[in-house]
Amino acid sequence: MAKNFAEIAFTDAVKKLQTKHGSRNGYERMEKFNIIDGLTQSEIGFIQNRDSFYMATTGTNNYPYIQHRGGPRGFLKVLDSKRLGYIDFSGNKQYVSVGNIETNNKVSLFIMDYANKSRLKIFATSEVIELNDNPKLLESLNLNNYNFKPERMIIFNIEAYDWNCPQHVTQRYTMVQIEDAINPLKTHITNLETQIEVLKSKYNDKL
Repeated sequence: MAKNFAEIAFTDAVKKLQTKHGSRNGYERMEKFNIIDGLTQSEIGFIQNRDSFYMATTGTNNYPYIQHRGGPRGFLKVLDSKRLGYIDFSGNKQYVSVGNIETNNKVSLFIMDYANKSRLKIFATSEVIELNDNPKLLESLNLNNYNFKPERMIIFNIEAYDWNCPQHVTQRYTMVQIEDAINPLKTHITNLETQIEVLKSKYNDKL
C-alpha cells in the first residue's frame, strides 16, 4: 500500500480549500508521515465485528452511487492485511454497484460502529469474481448458519484507510447489542423474584 489516505483524498481542489480555511499545513504533514502499510490488529478486529458497511462506486455518467451491504457479524472477511472480501448476496437485481465496478474498479468503503461512535474509511480497488471461478476463495468467504443466496464474490484491495472523528455520530444499537445488555438484568430480576417467592413461602409457613 504505497499511498496514505490523504494522498488520495486531498485533490488539488481540496488542498486549495484547506489553504483558504487554514488547515493545509497540518494536513500536509499528515500526507507525508501518516503511512501505514496494511491493516493493523485494531482495524482487523473492528472489521471482523461489523455487520454492515457502505460502498461508494462511480458510474460511467460520473454519478456516485452508495450502497449499503449487510449480513451477519463478520460477513466482510479480512483475507490478509491488504485484502477484504465478501459474498455478494442476491437482491433486487439492479446491479448498479457491480456494473459501476466493471468500468471503474475504484471504491470507497465506510464502516460504522454506531454504538462506539467509530468509523473507518477505506479506499480500495475492487474485483468481481464469479462463484465457480475460485472455489477455495468461496469456501473462505462462506457464512455458516446464515440464510442467503450467493451471486458472486467481491474482493477489495486496500489502497489506504483512515479513522474518522466520532463527533456528531449518533449512537445506535443493534437488537443483539440491546439483548446482551438487557439479559443480565433479566437474570437478576428472575433471581430476585425467586428469592421473593422463597421469603413469602417462609413467611406464610410461620403464620
